[in-house]
Amino acid sequence: MASVTSAAVTIPSFTGLKAGAVTTKASASVKVSAAAAAPRLSVKASMKDLGVAVAATAASVMLASNAMAIEILLGGDDGSLAFVPSEFSVSKGEKIVFKNNAGFPHNVVFDEDGIPGGVDAGKISMAEEDLLNAAGETFSVTLTEPGEYAFYCAPHQGAGMVGKVTVS
Repeated sequence: MASVTSAAVTIPSFTGLKAGAVTTKASASVKVSAAAAAPRLSVKASMKDLGVAVAATAASVMLASNAMAIEILLGGDDGSLAFVPSEFSVSKGEKIVFKNNAGFPHNVVFDEDGIPGGVDAGKISMAEEDLLNAAGETFSVTLTEPGEYAFYCAPHQGAGMVGKVTVS
C-alpha cells in the first residue's frame, strides 16, 4: 500500500508581539501604517487574535490538502522503470500525485480498455507525447468513479512500467 504524506504544522506564539508603528485610540481600534505611500488600515481585533486566526486558517488548509492526497513515484530509487507503488487504493475524490523520481522522462496514461465504463481516458491522462522531464515534476489526477484503473508510462510500457489503482 502507498503511504500518505503529511506535513507538520507549527503555530507560532504571538505573546509579547510589539508593533513599532501602532497607535491605540480609546475605541480599541488600531491604526497601522506600513509605509508613507500605503493606505491606512483600521483593525478592530488585537494583533494576537489576528495572528491566531491567520495561523489556524493556514493550518487547516494545509491539513485538508495533505489529508486527501497520495504520492506515487515515477521510477524507483534504484533506477528501476516502475511506479512506486505500482498498485494502490484510494477513495473516490482523493488526489493522486505522480512525481518524477528516477529514469525519466515519464508520463501517466490511463488505458482506455482498463478503466470503468463511461470514464474518458483522455480527460484523466497525460497526452502520450507529453513527458515529465526533470526530477520532482508532477502530474496530478482525481478519480471520481469507483472501480479499477490500469495505467502506464508510454515510453517505458514495454519495460513493464504499468500500474493499477482501485477507487472505492
